[in-house]
Amino acid sequence: MAERLQKILSAHGIASRRAAETLILQGRVTVNGRIAVLGQTADAEQDRICVDGAPLPERAETVCLMLYKPRGYVTTLSDERGRRTAASLVDCGCRVYPVGRLDSQSEGLLLFTNDGALAERLMHPRGKIEKVYEVTVRGKLDTAQELLSRPIVLDGRPIAPPLVKKLRESGDKATFEITIHEGRNRQIRRMCEAAGLTVARLCRVQEGSLRLGALAVGKWRHLTVQELNALREEVGL
Repeated sequence: MAERLQKILSAHGIASRRAAETLILQGRVTVNGRIAVLGQTADAEQDRICVDGAPLPERAETVCLMLYKPRGYVTTLSDERGRRTAASLVDCGCRVYPVGRLDSQSEGLLLFTNDGALAERLMHPRGKIEKVYEVTVRGKLDTAQELLSRPIVLDGRPIAPPLVKKLRESGDKATFEITIHEGRNRQIRRMCEAAGLTVARLCRVQEGSLRLGALAVGKWRHLTVQELNALREEVGL
């Protein structure tokens, strides 16, 4: 059956669909000896598809896991500046890639998978998958919750109103639970900046129905069958 090339590459564990598009644009993908173009379709069973001259591996079994990303790690498969990567902490026996991002100074739940369709649905704003963060801030704490709850404009578009709940306050710091749906670039940090607050710690504790729970910092585990099925149902797969 003919499918778009980026979907085939993703299904075979080469890269996410978005990253597969980049591979195609870079001329690194061939179909039957000819350089592929973006938007091209192929049949993985009938056509010879190669990436960097190497034929596709067998279609990968679906793998999905969660990592407790520590601070100081970047969310990439490799880093040209030599920084530590979250992917280096995951040794599951097959190629998986991160779903979305956590900036280097943020920590918490980070999903990895070789399922391109699932990754795409989770990252797309239309999916409206809840992401829950615990953020500890310094600043004017008496108005912090009110200011964080405001709908503000990021990247020229208003964000959906976040759900903000104060968890605790001690001295010059307070910790809030913030629930968002869109996941714009560095959204929580930019919301705090707009509220005049300084972030001391930022941790993602939940994505959809998945909770970080008691997973230790720097450790990872496979999702259970029940967790994976629930996640697929949430994104409409």
